[in-house]
Amino acid sequence: MNIIGIPALVGTYDNYIWVLSESEQAWVIDPGESSQVIDYLTKNNLKLAGILITHFHHDHVDGLPALKQAFPNCHVYGSEQTENPYIQTRLKTGSQVTLTDHFTLNVLNTPGHTHDHIAFYNDEVLFCGDTLFTGGCGRKFSSTFKAFAESILALRALPDNTEFYCAHEYTHSNLKFAALVEPTNAELIKRIHNTHLHYPENLTQAQSTIALEKATNPFMRFDVETIKQQLLLRGAKDNPESLFQTLREWKDQLDQSGELDEISFTSLQQTQ
Repeated sequence: MNIIGIPALVGTYDNYIWVLSESEQAWVIDPGESSQVIDYLTKNNLKLAGILITHFHHDHVDGLPALKQAFPNCHVYGSEQTENPYIQTRLKTGSQVTLTDHFTLNVLNTPGHTHDHIAFYNDEVLFCGDTLFTGGCGRKFSSTFKAFAESILALRALPDNTEFYCAHEYTHSNLKFAALVEPTNAELIKRIHNTHLHYPENLTQAQSTIALEKATNPFMRFDVETIKQQLLLRGAKDNPESLFQTLREWKDQLDQSGELDEISFTSLQQTQ
C-alpha cells in the first residue's frame, strides 16, 4: 500500500490528507480540501474508491462534496456518532474497513478531541486523526478528559513498530513543549536534533512510530514518574484523568500565552 500525505489548509491548520493507493485504486483519509487531492489522483491515474473520516471537524470533511462529485462511486466511512450526510457506512470499535484483499483497517473509538473521534489501524499503520500528534495531542473539545486519557492509553498499547500518521503538522510546537516537560529525556533530545521538516511538501513516509511517541511524547507519558511528579505539584490527582487533564491544560496555557512561539526550534536543536 502506497501512502502519501498531501498538505491542506496550509498556514491555518496545517493539515495532512492521507492518500492510500494500490494499483489503480485510492482511498483518502480526512479530506479537509479537495482540489489537491483530485489533482494527485488525476495525475497518477487513480480512481477514488473510498473516503475515511475520523471526526466531524470541518478541516477533515470540507473536501467531501467536491470529491463525491468528481468520484460519485466512492464510498464514505465515518463514526456512527458523526453527523455528516455524506457518510454511508458508520463505524465503531470492532468495525473493519477492507481496502484490498490483504489490507484491512480496524476501527477504534478514540473520543477526547471530539466525542465522535475514531482511529484506523492494523498491524502496520495507525491513522489517528487529531487524537494524537507527533510529539503531542489534540485539544479537548466535545468530550471529556477521562475519555481522552483512555483513548491515549489505548493507542499506547499498539505494537511499538506501528507506523504513525496524524492529521496535522504541529511537530515543532509539540516538541518545544515536550522539552519543557522533560528537558533531560535523552530520546527526546535525540528526536529534536533529528527533526527536519519539509512541510508543505508531500510526505512519502510515516511521521513517526508508536515506539518513538512512547519514548518522547509527553501525552503518551503522562503517567511516567518524571512527568507525573510535576503534574502532582501542579495540583493533579494520581489518576489518569487528572494527570492527563493537568498536562493538556498546561500546554493550553502556553499556547494561549504565545510562550511556545517565542522559543526558536532551531535554537532548541542547538542547545539540547
